[in-house]
Amino acid sequence: MWKSRDPFLKGILCFSFYCRGASLLMQVVFNILIPDHVADAFSPPRAPLSGYGNHLADLLLGGLGRWDAEHFLFIAEHGYLFEHNMAFFPLLPLILSGLARGLLSPLGFILSLRSRLLLSATLLNTTCFVLAALTLYRLSCVVLQSRHTAFLAALLFCINPASIFMTVAYSESLFAVATFAGLWQLEKCRIVNGSVLLSLATAARANGLVNTGFLLYSGAQAIIQRNVYWRQLNKTIFAVAVIVLPYALFQYYSFCHFCLVSDLDGEIPQEMKQLATEKGYRLYGQPVPSWCSASFPMAYSNIQSNYWDVGLLRYFHLRQLPNFFLALPVTLLGICAIWEYICCNQKLCLTLGLWEEQKKPSSGYYGHRVFVYVAHLTALMVFGVFCMHVQVMTRLLFSSSPLLFWFSSLLLQKNEPWLLELQRSHPASNPVFVLLRAWTTLQHSSRFLLGYFLGYWVLGTVMHVNFLPWT
Repeated sequence: MWKSRDPFLKGILCFSFYCRGASLLMQVVFNILIPDHVADAFSPPRAPLSGYGNHLADLLLGGLGRWDAEHFLFIAEHGYLFEHNMAFFPLLPLILSGLARGLLSPLGFILSLRSRLLLSATLLNTTCFVLAALTLYRLSCVVLQSRHTAFLAALLFCINPASIFMTVAYSESLFAVATFAGLWQLEKCRIVNGSVLLSLATAARANGLVNTGFLLYSGAQAIIQRNVYWRQLNKTIFAVAVIVLPYALFQYYSFCHFCLVSDLDGEIPQEMKQLATEKGYRLYGQPVPSWCSASFPMAYSNIQSNYWDVGLLRYFHLRQLPNFFLALPVTLLGICAIWEYICCNQKLCLTLGLWEEQKKPSSGYYGHRVFVYVAHLTALMVFGVFCMHVQVMTRLLFSSSPLLFWFSSLLLQKNEPWLLELQRSHPASNPVFVLLRAWTTLQHSSRFLLGYFLGYWVLGTVMHVNFLPWT
C-alpha cells in the first residue's frame, strides 16, 4: 500500500506518533493539575473505582471521556438506551465494544469494562490518526502532484486545531481516515473501494453524507464531457447508494428500537430509570416518540432539533457570540482558501468545470481537480455556520476537508519561499520544526497560522479534558 522508498512517509509516521504522544501526555498533565469543571453534560451513573488498574487507567486516560465521549463510551457499554444516544452513529461504539470485549478481554481481571473502553479508544484513535496523516499525504500527492506540498499538508494535519478531538473518545480520527482514504481511492478511479470506505465515514458521522457530492460530480462530468450516459449513471447511483446505506440502516434501526419496541421496563437498570427521571431523558421501551408517526421518521434530525436545538439560524443568539468567536479562525481560513481558488479560476468556477474538458493535467492548488474539494468545503461551511452549533466547525472541517491543509501548506510555502528550497535539498527534514525554529524571521501571516494550529491544540486540550466548553 505504501512505497517504502518515499522518505516523506517515514517523516509523517514519526511526526504523527510524536504528536499523539504529546497529546496524550498533555491531557494527563492538565487533567491532574486542573480541577474538573462541573458541567451540565451527559453523566451516567458508574460504579466506584476499585483496584489499582482502574485507578491508574482513570488517572492516565480519564480525560479522554469528557463531553460527547461519554455518549460513545456509554453506547459501547450499554447500547442505545436513551433516545438522545441515537444522535451518535454506531461505527465507533461498535469497534470500541469489540476491542474491549474481545482483544482486551484478558485484561478483565485488572481493568473494568469502562477502563478497557478508554484504552480501546486510545489505541484506535492513535492508529486512525496516523493512518489519516499517511492517507492525506497520498491523496494530496495525487491531486496536487507535489510531494513537498503534500508532505507539509500531512504534517500540518498532525498539529491541526482539532487535535484534541482526534485524541479523546470521539469519532473524528475514524471519520478522517475513512474520508481521506475513500477520496484517495476515488482519485485513483477505484470507485468501489472509494465508495465502501466513504460508507464507513457515514457510519461514523452523519456529515459523511456530504461525500456523495464527489461521486455525483464525477458522474456529471463523465456524462456531460464524455457522453457515457447509462453506464456512468448506474455506476454513480450504485456508489451513492453504498455511501448512504449506513445512514439509512441506522435510521431504520432507530425506528425499530424506539417505535416498535414493547414494554421493557423490567430489563432497564434502576439507576438508568432514575437518571431518566431526573434529566428528562426518554428510555427505549417508554412512551413512543412523536417523530415515529411522521411520514418519514428520521430519528437523527428530530433528536438534534429537540435535544440540542439544531436547525436553520436557531443558533443565532447574542449569548452564543463567544462560540462564533471560537469558530471564527477556521471560518476565515476556509473563506480565504475558497476565495484564493475562485480568484485564480473564475471561468472554471462559473461553469463548475462541467462543460469544458480540461486539456492540461491538473497540478498544484489551482488545478481543476481541486474544484470539487472547494465545493465540498463551501457546502460544509455554509451548513455549519447556519444550521449547526457553530463551535463544532473546527472539528467538523479539519476532520473532513483536505483543502484546509492544502491551502495552509501553500500559504506557508508562498510566505516563506526558502522553505521549499530547503525541502528539496533536505527532504528528510521536518518543515514544521524548521518553521518553529525560524519563528522570529517568519511573516506575520505564517506566525498567525502556526500559532492558531498550535494554540488551539494546547488550549483545546486544557479546556476539553477538564469539562470546560470548547469547540
